[in-house]
Amino acid sequence: MSLSRRGLLVAGGAAGALASASVPASAHAGRARLRTGFERLAADGYGLLSGERVGVVTNPTGITRDARHIVDVMHADDRVDLVAVFGPEHGFRGTAQAGGSEGRYDDPATGLPVYDTYLKSGQALADIFTASGVGTIVFDIQDVGARFYTYIWTLYDCMVAAALAGKRFVVLDRPNPVTGRAALGPVLDKEFATFVGREPIAQAHGMTVTELARLFNGEFLKAPVELETVRMSGWRRGDFYDATGLPWVPPSPNMPTPDTALVYAGTCLFEGTNLSEGRGTTRPFELLGAEGIDRAWAAAANGLELPGVRFREAYFAPTFSKFQGKTVGGVQLHVHDREAFDPLRTGIGLLVTAKRSWSGFAWRPDNWIDKLTGSTRVRTMIDAGAGTDEVVGAWQRDLATFRAVRQRYLAYR
Repeated sequence: MSLSRRGLLVAGGAAGALASASVPASAHAGRARLRTGFERLAADGYGLLSGERVGVVTNPTGITRDARHIVDVMHADDRVDLVAVFGPEHGFRGTAQAGGSEGRYDDPATGLPVYDTYLKSGQALADIFTASGVGTIVFDIQDVGARFYTYIWTLYDCMVAAALAGKRFVVLDRPNPVTGRAALGPVLDKEFATFVGREPIAQAHGMTVTELARLFNGEFLKAPVELETVRMSGWRRGDFYDATGLPWVPPSPNMPTPDTALVYAGTCLFEGTNLSEGRGTTRPFELLGAEGIDRAWAAAANGLELPGVRFREAYFAPTFSKFQGKTVGGVQLHVHDREAFDPLRTGIGLLVTAKRSWSGFAWRPDNWIDKLTGSTRVRTMIDAGAGTDEVVGAWQRDLATFRAVRQRYLAYR
């Protein structure tokens, strides 16, 4: 840890923190209240931003404990020279669905110019930062802990662009809602790098955004950015989101609750199939299904005896996305022990049993599953008849290598 030029505690250098077991709810009694990176920045009088023309990369999750947006708070404070906002996928105010953005506009609430960063990177994004007139770029977005959730690659792209434009970069930390206990799942092969995975990290990375920023800067950026990270206080690696006391704002339209985030790193893999991943229902990524599936899938999935989860035969009619307006059959996940639950093993087990129990199973024709998992391995092994344990075992060596690298950038116990 180090002190900033204004004395604010920021994360810097290796931390060597070990992942710990999740903390029981009773253990939180008497603990100091969690304070986000923004809370600590504000408590310091915004000293880290003094004398700087500031732009903020954020979305609806960038809020205070009392549910005010940080842009509104900083815009009203004379101690911050806030001159621009940068919106990611779904937009700054969150009006766009998956795969969409809000474009360039002036924010009605503050009058600030809002620039669109979605699907922009490299010199094109650097040019936007330059045109905005900012000197320091602040990032504050709630992540959900999965490699293919695009906000962490917005972070990455903005860091690269800030380095190209000669801008300073500040990352404000928020909790990983599914804990930071462990990294799980396959590690991306760079040959499959896309906006749902730029660099070789695990599918469930088990890190916070400031830890990821330090990892990106230390391992992947060819030209490191001038980076400062403002960590939280009062957060432990074993904390689930309900231990934080913070309000939950859906980071994207299909991430309505922390329960969604808990399963997402595994069940989002169904985006790569012809099954519905539950978009268009009230329980996206917890409901999975397709026309023609019956109770056999739930029975097969329960037969795997996966830890911490049970599967219920379910029928639903999505209001949009796959099978819009049609009644489909499938399963609903019920996580009864989140400490034991493994979203990656569960996701693979569901793919294996879906293929074996439903003759209509197919991968998306564009092999999107390879982009999500980071290689061809999961798809080809399942097609060859591999079981859950065999598929999960195939990525363990790469995962061990990533875990060793990850360890150097952890900032919390």
